[in-house]
Amino acid sequence: MKILIIFNREPYDNTDVTWNGLRLAGKLLDAGQDVRLFLMNDSVDMARDACMPPDGYDQDLSGMLRELIAKGVPVKVCGTCMARCGIHRNHPYFQGAEKSTMPELASWVIDSDRIITF
Repeated sequence: MKILIIFNREPYDNTDVTWNGLRLAGKLLDAGQDVRLFLMNDSVDMARDACMPPDGYDQDLSGMLRELIAKGVPVKVCGTCMARCGIHRNHPYFQGAEKSTMPELASWVIDSDRIITF
């Protein structure tokens, strides 16, 4: 089954929403599912080297994303959002986070069995 997870929120927004989405992605991958991630809006910060956990937060969300990439999970990042969004605007992205477009997201949506947003 092809599962697309779309992230929209700033990684460290005083909730565990993004953390839970990454955890779910890992568990779906462990269960043998075809998982793909698309980052939009302020979630693009998660794929930037400058994104670090704030003091007192015990999870490294960018590290979790890197682990998923290392396991073969494709990660695409909205190209428009890369320039417009996030508190780390204009900082570089790490390897494995591929610049993408809305037509590519549309293609993934059409080609997915399940779509989840966080």
